[in-house]
Amino acid sequence: MKKKLLVTLCTVAALSVSACGSSSKNDVESTKATVSKNEEVKQTENTDAETIEATTEKETVEETTEATFSESDVAAIEVKSKDLHDGVWDTKITNTEEGSNVSPQLSWEAVEGADSYVVYMVDNTAGSWMHWKSKDVKKTKLKQGWADSEEYVGPYPPGGTHEYEIYVIALKNPVSEVYGEFDKSNIGFRDNKFNCNITDDGEEGNILAIGTIKGTYTAGE
Repeated sequence: MKKKLLVTLCTVAALSVSACGSSSKNDVESTKATVSKNEEVKQTENTDAETIEATTEKETVEETTEATFSESDVAAIEVKSKDLHDGVWDTKITNTEEGSNVSPQLSWEAVEGADSYVVYMVDNTAGSWMHWKSKDVKKTKLKQGWADSEEYVGPYPPGGTHEYEIYVIALKNPVSEVYGEFDKSNIGFRDNKFNCNITDDGEEGNILAIGTIKGTYTAGE
């Protein structure tokens, strides 16, 4: 009887120890899982914070450049065109029944150190409507009709006299994108046309020189 009782007590004790060991193991695994999850959350939060900080820093650089850069900061380019007569653009460059919808002839002196040029034409009378947008231009003499239909569309004012201005911007390094939507109104053009002063790597001072030439065209003439 005593022997049987002793065996029973030993069995109960063994089961208790086994249960405690299992419980302890589960607690350790649960703690490890919690720590691992907390570390993962912490790493994610740190990554998100770094991404936000980097994005904010880039936006700050762009905003600062837009606010501080002006044409007077760099050399001037003298731009000439055989399609501009006494301040009036030749009808041939217009996208009208009378015109041929060809880009105007342009020429300017090469800028020392320039890798390429950006060329814009905007309608100053119609919310900077963009008629010409070319980047990575390597030449300094563009014949009439040089730009294709994906980069140039001639003036087609609905009525009255409009002023069309061409910009030539010399860049030290090429950029992947330049501001503006082609053949659309670009209200922000005045404030953003020199965004290419910042390289794709975020460095300032990319614009070496700027030149402009402008003239008018009156609908029906």
